[in-house]
Amino acid sequence: MLSRLILATAVAVPVALAACEPNAQQQAQQAQPAAPRVTDSLTIESEGGVRHVFRIEVAVTPEQKATGLMFRRELAADAGMLFTYDSPQVIQMWMRNTLIPLDMVFIAADGRVINVAERTVPESLAIIPSAGQALGVLEVAGGTAARLRIRPGDKVIHPFFGTAPRP
Repeated sequence: MLSRLILATAVAVPVALAACEPNAQQQAQQAQPAAPRVTDSLTIESEGGVRHVFRIEVAVTPEQKATGLMFRRELAADAGMLFTYDSPQVIQMWMRNTLIPLDMVFIAADGRVINVAERTVPESLAIIPSAGQALGVLEVAGGTAARLRIRPGDKVIHPFFGTAPRP
């Protein structure tokens, strides 16, 4: 009986340890450092020339774009994330795994705000589209657009839209 227990343990322990060890693909992914987040500033000029400056992260890689602001529990009043695209298109977003309400500011290629989706519902799978051909989306904390009176037609000042010089 004792010899069976010793044999079973001798077989089970290496199998259990192997099951906990990452496979080669996981090891390769872990060995590659994540792409650094690009940080920048972006300004929205509202009616009457009032300017609102945001500290933003720019979603650069497909993984960063797919993750966006998911799993975050808070977002500063002057913070946001800019999603940029290669060509103007109707952009569709959702709130999967996003824990806080957001305002989504859809931006045309010339830097004008097309539309704003205000106070989007956390974790909703409902599609949130741009109202026209957009080149980017700025996500900010829910309620920001109403508080700052950000509206369609406002001007977004950032190098990506050609409305500010490139650094």
